[in-house]
Amino acid sequence: MTITSTRSARRRGSTAWWAAGLVVVSLVAASCGSDDDDAASDTTPATTPATEPAPVDTTAPTDTTPAPDTTAAPEELSASAIFPTLAPPTGEEMVIGLVNSEGSPGLDFPEIREYTQATIDYLNEHGGLGGRPVKLETCTVKGTPETSQACAQELAGKNVELVLVGLDLFPDYPTFTAANIPVIGVLPILPGDYTANALYLTGGVVTTSGAMAAAAKDHYGAKTVGIISADNAGANQNEAGLTAALDIAGIEHITVKGGDNETDAGYQGLVREAAKDNPDLLISLYSDDGCIGTIRGRAALDIDIPVLTTSICSGKTVIDAVGDDALGWAFVGSSTQEDTPELAILQEILAPVLGVEPSEVDSTALGLGGLGVILTMSVAMYANAIAADGGEVTGESIFAFLGTEDGLEQWPAGTAIDCGAAPAYPAICAFTFPVAEYTEGGKVITIPGLEAVSALPYLP
Repeated sequence: MTITSTRSARRRGSTAWWAAGLVVVSLVAASCGSDDDDAASDTTPATTPATEPAPVDTTAPTDTTPAPDTTAAPEELSASAIFPTLAPPTGEEMVIGLVNSEGSPGLDFPEIREYTQATIDYLNEHGGLGGRPVKLETCTVKGTPETSQACAQELAGKNVELVLVGLDLFPDYPTFTAANIPVIGVLPILPGDYTANALYLTGGVVTTSGAMAAAAKDHYGAKTVGIISADNAGANQNEAGLTAALDIAGIEHITVKGGDNETDAGYQGLVREAAKDNPDLLISLYSDDGCIGTIRGRAALDIDIPVLTTSICSGKTVIDAVGDDALGWAFVGSSTQEDTPELAILQEILAPVLGVEPSEVDSTALGLGGLGVILTMSVAMYANAIAADGGEVTGESIFAFLGTEDGLEQWPAGTAIDCGAAPAYPAICAFTFPVAEYTEGGKVITIPGLEAVSALPYLP
């Protein structure tokens, strides 16, 4: 167990349903590598060297809200829900590329490709991209600059109009730029992504850290925070982003670090140490089994200090395991899950690839593949908007629309899109997160007033 504190040395930071970026912490950790090469998924994402590629556990347990009427006239449906009413596209075929990491220890995410292709298959029955049918060309990278460069050259040679980035540590932006191929991704991984000639629908560690600091300061009124984190390269990167954001917020903090996986006694020890000086708030950066261990550990110790964590810990698997031990826990990136037209679309998209009936698709357990659905469906919404305004739908026009249009949202109509809102991070397009809390009886419900917490004031 290791402990660091700003009480002895202060430093400044340097550089809903689906909550974008909820997986950020674990995903980034997983992508950067760790002492443990296991790659599991929760969500979906961040966020794994931190414990694993957390999964796009972007949602909270299912609510009992009745399903809305999806028989409304097309003009009454939102841009994110209109797809079932659209006929198969008849325009000129659009070839887009997908770059994704597969086949390497800790960097094996075939579900992103599979779910992206399933989404393309769905769109080719429901409007395509603004009326254009889509062909997906995929290229696999292995976590090295050389394989990323080879993929960029391969896709440029196939004359793709647009490149989607699943997870790639080293996207070859110069090659895409030279070939006039725009790049849209869902999750930036390394600092170079934040200023690249690309647009990302979430902000990764940077925005998750800022949102945690915002919730700590503005909702909890915290002046001191105890942080619990794994001790490996990826987790340390996540913890550094969080502490930088807390420094900007003027919140003192200590960090207690443990192993990627601890015993029940080990998790209790971490929680006890982080809470020993009675901080105003605890923040846990653990995911998956670490969620269960830390939640149970706090309950066993009868500690009543509130805890903030990521949506990874609000997944059904975790909540089913811990039950009311999760009282007092809040989840950045989670919101009340309701039956919506978008949920029905998601289930229709993924039923074939999962080999189940649509009603059997569990939206709380999609893993990282959910990132591919978010990215592709969001791009489809923007393409449809261009076509509705009489514009020509191309890769370049979609990229320009995303980067400049006001009032856009990320599918499924949750997170606001505002590319360039942070000058230091021009490639990031989303800066707000919902925050939800566990309530007695097993529900995770959005906290009133925290439907859209902005990370902007506290970006590290």
